[in-house]
Amino acid sequence: MSVEVQKETLGFQTEVKQLLHLMIHSLYSNKEIFLRELVSNAADATDKLRFEALARPELLEGDAEPRIRIDFDAQAGTITVEDNGIGMSRAEAVSHLGTIARSGTADFLHNLSGDQKKDAQLIGQFGVGFYSAFIVADRVEVFTRRAGLPASEGVHWASRGEGEFDVATVDLGQRGTRIVLHLKDAEKSFADGWRLRGIVKKYADHIGVPIELPVQSQGNDEGDDASTAAPAWETVNRASALWTRPRAEIKDEEYQAFYQHVAHDFENPLAWSHNKVEGKLEYTSLLYVPGRAAFDLYQRDVPHGLKLYVQRVFILDQADEFLPLYLRFVRGVVDSADLSLNVSREILQKDPVIGSMKTALTKRALDMLEKLAAGDAEQYRTFWKHFGQVLKEGPAEDFANREKIAGLLRFASTQGDSGEQVVSLADYIARMQPGQDKIYYLVGESHAQVRNSPHLEVFRKKGIEVLLLTDRVDPWLVGYLDTFDGKSLVDVTRGDLDLGALDSELDRQTREQAAQASEGLGARLKLALGEKVADVRVSHRLTESPAILAVGEQDIAPQLRQILEASGQTLPESKPVFEFNPEHPLVARLGAEPDESRFNELSHILFDQASLAAGDSLDDPAAYVRRLNKLLVELAG
Repeated sequence: MSVEVQKETLGFQTEVKQLLHLMIHSLYSNKEIFLRELVSNAADATDKLRFEALARPELLEGDAEPRIRIDFDAQAGTITVEDNGIGMSRAEAVSHLGTIARSGTADFLHNLSGDQKKDAQLIGQFGVGFYSAFIVADRVEVFTRRAGLPASEGVHWASRGEGEFDVATVDLGQRGTRIVLHLKDAEKSFADGWRLRGIVKKYADHIGVPIELPVQSQGNDEGDDASTAAPAWETVNRASALWTRPRAEIKDEEYQAFYQHVAHDFENPLAWSHNKVEGKLEYTSLLYVPGRAAFDLYQRDVPHGLKLYVQRVFILDQADEFLPLYLRFVRGVVDSADLSLNVSREILQKDPVIGSMKTALTKRALDMLEKLAAGDAEQYRTFWKHFGQVLKEGPAEDFANREKIAGLLRFASTQGDSGEQVVSLADYIARMQPGQDKIYYLVGESHAQVRNSPHLEVFRKKGIEVLLLTDRVDPWLVGYLDTFDGKSLVDVTRGDLDLGALDSELDRQTREQAAQASEGLGARLKLALGEKVADVRVSHRLTESPAILAVGEQDIAPQLRQILEASGQTLPESKPVFEFNPEHPLVARLGAEPDESRFNELSHILFDQASLAAGDSLDDPAAYVRRLNKLLVELAG
């Protein structure tokens, strides 16, 4: 190797310094994953070269067979991981190895808590594989040259993981990347051929690129032979793409290891689905449900999707055309025999084959979730905790699968006190009262708010279950999900509540009599409240509270209105319906009030209390406090 030129010392990005500190202080309890991460990166580099070489075959430089080589020197205490993949230019080395080029970095670092177990899981979600080298090494060197660049534009990158790195230009005849790990004294036992073989078999047997180690006998464990002969290499992994093998031949541990490779995750998936389609379309898919949400899951514009292969040739890393956005948490690969090798994102968006594949893969993913829900309630509960709010986007985005998605949704309800979302719509229907033909729900901002809402009083009295919806996406969800299994979903705050067969004839007669007897009070309240309300009526909902606000039958729900207005939309004005309970002592006292000025003041207090009970903010809080204080002074004499 020639003398280094253009050498300079640069500083790591602040976020990288923080991650390196965590790595170097042994955040990972399982240190051998450093090799898995470096091998996974090397495999990605060979995939990217094969893709770019489709249009520029000269990039192969006469060496078309991809490989990854792992060498070691027990005496020197080094491990070398080398690939003949795409390699890096000087600018790419500085960028890729000195910064974290991924959106949401600040959010990720904000979540680091100092708890080693929790932080290790977060780092696993973040996927910063290269930096795991510093778990076992106190110095790391990278020699790399991008395919297509001359030998004189090779790059030497080196760092001790202490905040800075050196980068220089060197001559490199071989394209690709060679990483040399100078092991810490306590980690030199990794420089052992049999141990390295075991790690490769454990974590990387599924990778479709040959992983080679020096040939060695049981009695010879030296990395460097004393002779000058070049070492012989042998492939130690299966070196066939896992998804191309028959399902019956693949162990669960292999599926799990492949998921960790393809998703850059450190945990096992909750479920997977491996399927081969033959006939009009020919493709193989391997889909996974992760065990936890990525930190940037709720950023809808973040790149996501499946790894796309065409006839086992890697094409795209995050092809988002094969699954709808509400399934963006699904990881995996799809390998098509029908697409062209020079396919691009623009072609994918227009190709009718993609539409057919998307329909089938969406159904496959939903079937996988149905199987998980039916087979392991506890695992599905874990899934829902991490991905439920994203799945709730489905009915608005995928009308064709609306009923199927609805069956996967989970909610809290008045049947439980914890607020945990474990009730399915099928569960709800199975517990319906005799004669009940509707699914009732209440939307609010918190479980405490909806659980104690006056709107539930008549439902508690009659023992009717109500779903309690408190996720931010719920107002959007119920705007598109109006039926399930032939049953209408009904907002308990909307319109003039009609319980149908759940009301007895006596209930109806009592309400009619109360309405007739309270006509005068209703007229006075409507005059007092004026422009604040669309109407005033006797409530069918209340048994304990004096008053509530109901939503007009055709009006937009308040929670959805907030979301739409926050997005900049201009909506027509909407006023609530004021419902009062004539049996309540406060309302009875109000009806007997002869002083219209005092009646007006008390009416506004009831209206503001009803607004607060509904979770709304008051237009004029100071006026409410003033009226309430005036009343308290009067009561105090």
